[in-house]
Amino acid sequence: MSDQGDLRLGGFAAAVDARLARWRDEAFGKRMWEKDFQLWSPEPIPELSNRLGWLDLPNRMTAEVDRLTRLGRDAQLEGMRDAVVLGMGGSSLAPEVYARTFGPAFGYPALTVLDSTHPDAVRSLARRLDPARSLFVVSSKSGTTTEMRSFFFYFWEMLKGVPDRGRHFLAVTDPGTPLEAMARERGFRAVINAPEEVGGRYSALTPFGLVPAALLGMDTGRLLSRARGMAEACGPQVAAESNPGLRLGAAMGELALAGRDKVTFVTSHSLESFPDWIEQLIAESTGKIILKGGEHRGIVPVAGEPLGAPESYGDDRFFAALLHQGDDVSGIEPRLEALEKAGHPVARFHLSDRYDLGAEMFRWEVATAAAGAVLELNPFDQPDVQLAKELAGKMMKAAESGTLPPSEGEVRAADAQALASALGKWVRGAKAGDYLGIHAYLAPTSRKTEELRALQAALHEKTRVAVTLGYGPRFLHSTGQLHKGGPDRCRFLQLVDEPSEDLAVPETNYTFGTLIRAQAEGDRQALEQRGRQVLRVQLGHDDDQGLRRLIQDLGTAFWTGCGWCARTSFTARIFRASRRRSTPSWMPDPRRKDNWRPPASASPGR
Repeated sequence: MSDQGDLRLGGFAAAVDARLARWRDEAFGKRMWEKDFQLWSPEPIPELSNRLGWLDLPNRMTAEVDRLTRLGRDAQLEGMRDAVVLGMGGSSLAPEVYARTFGPAFGYPALTVLDSTHPDAVRSLARRLDPARSLFVVSSKSGTTTEMRSFFFYFWEMLKGVPDRGRHFLAVTDPGTPLEAMARERGFRAVINAPEEVGGRYSALTPFGLVPAALLGMDTGRLLSRARGMAEACGPQVAAESNPGLRLGAAMGELALAGRDKVTFVTSHSLESFPDWIEQLIAESTGKIILKGGEHRGIVPVAGEPLGAPESYGDDRFFAALLHQGDDVSGIEPRLEALEKAGHPVARFHLSDRYDLGAEMFRWEVATAAAGAVLELNPFDQPDVQLAKELAGKMMKAAESGTLPPSEGEVRAADAQALASALGKWVRGAKAGDYLGIHAYLAPTSRKTEELRALQAALHEKTRVAVTLGYGPRFLHSTGQLHKGGPDRCRFLQLVDEPSEDLAVPETNYTFGTLIRAQAEGDRQALEQRGRQVLRVQLGHDDDQGLRRLIQDLGTAFWTGCGWCARTSFTARIFRASRRRSTPSWMPDPRRKDNWRPPASASPGR
């Protein structure tokens, strides 16, 4: 069972203790379980009073365990080799954590999550699948997600020659959605409804997470049992000071108010993918305008940054270490202690085994909801996500009519002089307390992820600010709300390419290449409408070569524009960083000494 959590907050402990004492006097925990919306807003508002059903999931979903177990065993007995989740955001992130943390049990299908609309990513996945031995989980809360529909149309067409192809698809969605209607019309194997009163990012313990878990052969009853244990520890009668979820939430909120708004994750080996799920939970819940005024607030989750020396960080960090008791943490603990001695707040959470993920998911959900109360905002809505979707939709219509305008302000990686100048200006704008975001609208590969991680590390090394990394359009459903609705202390580097071969989306008049281009352009416009600084770099047809050129010219930008380092030494360091680990940071290492075997994946953990 997960522990209570070891929060070492230094000089910030007094403010957190005061918040917990106040919550104890106000019966905050009891009122949360009573689903009292007034903890966040004096008036009932959409996506608040009807979004607290996640509190009941550890008990409620236990009744579904037998059905889930049968679903997984049927896939095993039918010889399904691959299970593919077609979905975005809350429909895909928990399944990916389960796939990378557990892998498939013996005889069960490997689980892949497809959340990239890049034609190369879709084509690569399609080429390695055996259609007759593949099962597709079509997953969307609203049942209308553009990416989900595009993926489905493509693979439905691919299975055209497979007898009774509907048996190779199952739908997970809310009751009464267009996806449910389509699934029944086309004869899907099953339609599994999720609770309407649970938002997407809080849905790891609903069918959105549990159906893929069952297909992996996981013991979903055991996962829910661990979540129940944490729910009891966070129960309505537990004092706030003893409630592990409220303690973490008070710390997150108070530290953010004090300027420590970058929650930086450190994990032991087995848990490397878990922050990718927490990232959406925190970013989409807290990055928005507060309810009582026009101030933009937000907690920035930072995953994937290599753990550096204390002096490499500003005073905006809060470190959260997720540690598996079976992993070797001898190289982590001394560095955490050094961060503490330097005055950084550090929290440690120890998991006894992988099934403790159920407990941790519940803890972080309680904590995020509680942090929203500290920040005086609604942690259950996402008001700025729609803007990028609407702008992407306009780009799609323009493309369909042949009037899609050329991208404005785009710098080509092949133009070394222009690129170095633009990069230098972009980097020099970063100030203490800011964060940089790398938005890669590229087809995910392990090599590309290594290079992007090295770029992330190098940018942090030189600017000393937090650097996040996300593949598009995946991050639009994860951190996109924070980028547009959170504090205006951010700058974004958007990377795009020109696919050498496009891929048509059946039953539509567009292609995957058009879709991802429209999504990138819609996101850029949405960010700029919110006053964010965005630099777009076009990597060309060979994005691997373009990315290497970008890294080299970034060294030039530092040398000529910032006086920090010469191009050659910078480039050498960044490529050394990209080779430090043969297995990408988002992928569990097959050298682990347990029964894990690597699941295939169409996209990285970020």
